[in-house]
Amino acid sequence: MEPANEIYTTLACSPELIVESLLPTDRRVLLFGESGVGKSTLAAGLGLALEQADRPCTIVGADPGSPAFGIPGAVCLAGWGKDGWRLLDFEALCTLDAGRFRLPLVSAVSRLSQRVGQGMLLVDAPGIVRSVAGAELLIGIVEAAAIDAILVLASDNQKLPLAHELATLSCKIIRVQPSSKARRPSQRKRIRLRTCLWDQYLQHADDRTISLFDTPVTVTPPPIGADREWQGRQIALLKSGRTLAMGEVRKVRKNVLHVSITDFSEAHDQILIRDAYRNTKGLLATAKLVGASTIHYIPPDIAPYPGPGGNTGPRPIVKFGEATAFLINGIFGDPLLHIRMHNQKRSILFDLGEGGRLPARLAHQVTDVFISHAHIDHISGFLWLMRSRIGRFPSCRLFGPPGLTGHIAGMMAGIHWDRIGEWGPIFEVGELHGQYLIVHKLQAGKECREQIDERPVPDGLLLKDSACEVQALTLDHGAIPVLSYCLKQTPKLNVRKDRLIARNLAPGPWLGELKKQIVMGKRQTAIQLPDGHSGTVGNLADELILITPAQKMVYATDIDDNKGNREKLTMLAKGADIFFCEAAFIEADREKAKRSGHLTARGCGEIAQVAGAERLVPFHFSRRYERNPLRVY
Repeated sequence: MEPANEIYTTLACSPELIVESLLPTDRRVLLFGESGVGKSTLAAGLGLALEQADRPCTIVGADPGSPAFGIPGAVCLAGWGKDGWRLLDFEALCTLDAGRFRLPLVSAVSRLSQRVGQGMLLVDAPGIVRSVAGAELLIGIVEAAAIDAILVLASDNQKLPLAHELATLSCKIIRVQPSSKARRPSQRKRIRLRTCLWDQYLQHADDRTISLFDTPVTVTPPPIGADREWQGRQIALLKSGRTLAMGEVRKVRKNVLHVSITDFSEAHDQILIRDAYRNTKGLLATAKLVGASTIHYIPPDIAPYPGPGGNTGPRPIVKFGEATAFLINGIFGDPLLHIRMHNQKRSILFDLGEGGRLPARLAHQVTDVFISHAHIDHISGFLWLMRSRIGRFPSCRLFGPPGLTGHIAGMMAGIHWDRIGEWGPIFEVGELHGQYLIVHKLQAGKECREQIDERPVPDGLLLKDSACEVQALTLDHGAIPVLSYCLKQTPKLNVRKDRLIARNLAPGPWLGELKKQIVMGKRQTAIQLPDGHSGTVGNLADELILITPAQKMVYATDIDDNKGNREKLTMLAKGADIFFCEAAFIEADREKAKRSGHLTARGCGEIAQVAGAERLVPFHFSRRYERNPLRVY
């Protein structure tokens, strides 16, 4: 059903005909249609035709995600000049998503439209022409800008988009034939075009610092303390609701924003932030919601590694940074957390419960195993690991509390190795004794136990390599010590290719040296550049490198619920991105938890809350709740 309004048909490639014949008196015109039909091209043609007809023309660019001019993440007002649209004013949105934040977008269109004087006003609408979002945007923009006529870009054989909504409007509706050359740009091209516009806007930006405690931060800011979530965010400084300047967060230190922001003279009273940000590839994109669910619970009967045993409940799987964590035996089964390091043929295990659900080939890629303690449900999987590694494989490192070497040696000694020869799997077993790590080498089929290392481990730092570091913390579990662990990935360093091109710097080994010095924290070190100049690591890092802070995962299970354990675990889990924590019993069964040396679900949640962990994954539930795990959650 077409709208009842009178519909004119013309050619999209004839802006002169539109200006001369169809719009002699209309002052406010909306360009409406889906993405890729040529709205922005038609707007530019109308601007030129109006200039030639000696009619002043301004335009409101209302598509923050794919703007034809101005600033991405904003609604922009421009006037036609000899070289195209010239930016006059703008209202920051700090989002690229016109559909999600349509009310702020409509409000921005209204404010900018009121600042227009005489002459023609064009409004270039977002390409959202379906659903509730499209309908609300259409009606809202028409009312906000007091539109007189709508140019609907749609071919004759195509139904008008949002025809019913168009029929309710009192303004003139004009069907315009899209140009045959109009094409929807690819997503990759759209992203690069808006990033280019954003970089152009920031060309003359200054570096400033802004305290998060001095000015209210409004709309949808990341949590205070989640420094990684702030990095790269697009922000705007406002005064009495009007935009003064826009910029980009470079880094956060102690709740102080270090930003690149355009110059402004007035004092601001508000910081606006939504979800537009520069990603690790240097492109302007939409950030995921902080704390958005990246935890998936695979049903018990559907898993990558089906295995023996009864129902062990859902199996949480979480992607964080450059790794994926998978609780192999589910929330009720033996603790066994598999960390798969992306882009590396490497796996890390936390605890060694029943291993039957894991394929033997995965055991070949396990480099490190971190065992909390030697109760059978935490170490019985060692037999699977040992059997799977028979052959000429490199040694595998095991870490755990005092006495672990004896437990591993005992399990080896319980088997006849008369046919193994030199093919017995080799393990380096490290025991944490206070601030010292004592390492023994064991090999299946050989009776000797060789101590190969004894070294200090300040703050329990057991492992540190190019991919990650792992810290251990000793807690109490009844009469025995138990270790909780913190795994931190190394910061991710991404080169800003656009900045290299802007400075005419060729990639080369110097970039590897720059990254190395950044990781070592040597900001004053000089780096020789390929153009013959040099620069300090700090300055080059700020200009050329996007640094994604390290992601942090904490693993804790079988812990007495006492003050000392809580305080120490809270410090270990402070600011964790992922916190795997046992929740063995519900609060009503607190006495059972106390007798067995376990946390209750309430204790687990309270520790996570005080620590400020971003995502909590409770596990190691008592099987008494197997029929109703929601009681624990």
